[in-house]
Amino acid sequence: MPFCYIIYSPQLDSYYTGSCANFDLRLKAHNSKKYASSYTSKSDDWERFLVIQTETNKHALQIERKIKQMKSRVFIENLKKYPELVDKIKKQTCI
Repeated sequence: MPFCYIIYSPQLDSYYTGSCANFDLRLKAHNSKKYASSYTSKSDDWERFLVIQTETNKHALQIERKIKQMKSRVFIENLKKYPELVDKIKKQTCI
């Protein structure tokens, strides 16, 4: 199943949003600095913050883009506090 995910680094006090087919493998890749030129290579303490399961890769990418468009730490934190926001985004981005 495809996922849109948000990970958090306590060291950087920062969030990162992405999408993938296998979240556990992707998280290991981020923490092992597999993506050397990416933002996540700045730290190796990334942890799961929020994972949103979708039906298609395209939908996961659309959710990722919507979250990134918001450019808001408060919005990201509210996604976890208020699950109805996740439902709203899923509906807004559904094809």
